[in-house]
Amino acid sequence: MGCKVNVLLAVWTVVSFLTVSCETEKPVTEIVDFENLSLDASGVWNGSDGTGGFRSGNLFFPNNFNPDFQAWSGFAYTNHKDTVTGDYTNQYSSIAGTGAEGSSKYGVFYYMGVPDTIKFAVPGKITGFSVCNSTYAYKAMKYGSPFNKKFGGETGDDPDWFKVTLTGINELGNVTGYVDIYLADFRFPDRKNDYIANVWTSLDLSELGFLKALKIEMSSSDSGEWGINTPAYFCVDNIKSVLSIIPE
Repeated sequence: MGCKVNVLLAVWTVVSFLTVSCETEKPVTEIVDFENLSLDASGVWNGSDGTGGFRSGNLFFPNNFNPDFQAWSGFAYTNHKDTVTGDYTNQYSSIAGTGAEGSSKYGVFYYMGVPDTIKFAVPGKITGFSVCNSTYAYKAMKYGSPFNKKFGGETGDDPDWFKVTLTGINELGNVTGYVDIYLADFRFPDRKNDYIANVWTSLDLSELGFLKALKIEMSSSDSGEWGINTPAYFCVDNIKSVLSIIPE
């Protein structure tokens, strides 16, 4: 009889603990829109301070800066609005000319062939993730250049594509799933459906669950021996997350 009492008590204790935890757990929604980050007169932060990245709200955005070549990869942030210049001198502008919903600041990602990972201080479920082509990438795909092909080719029939792949990683380090975001797609049977995105689009990534990290990669149909020929940039803004926080 004593053993039975002890077992029942143990079960009751666990159930009581779970009930209290669920009652005290409060969902918190956060939107990372980069507006809280400071910029100098250049209108760009690209990691030249050597800090290796920046934090906005619950998220940390990695950056890799090479002082010898004044080159960067990973994340930068900007307020640039140049929708005309389609070459390397314009790395920090969205083709929309602003951030999402007309905002001033937004993030820019540059892929150098090695995945970068956004890290969460507190696990979060992403319910909104806004993306847009950079002006540089958009112009390169639309018109071609000495370094990359015009999407669709001369006839418009080439099945070209340009995409971002997001992979969710939970607290245990396990992959929860992935989402492909096509910033350009010329694979449709009807050419009228082919597109190179020139506006901000928000996606719901909640199917990936609560994440501790979000791995980012880019790929293109226009690739060669040295990797992607398409300028591997995209812009990001308004990352909306639902966080689960248990108060002390």
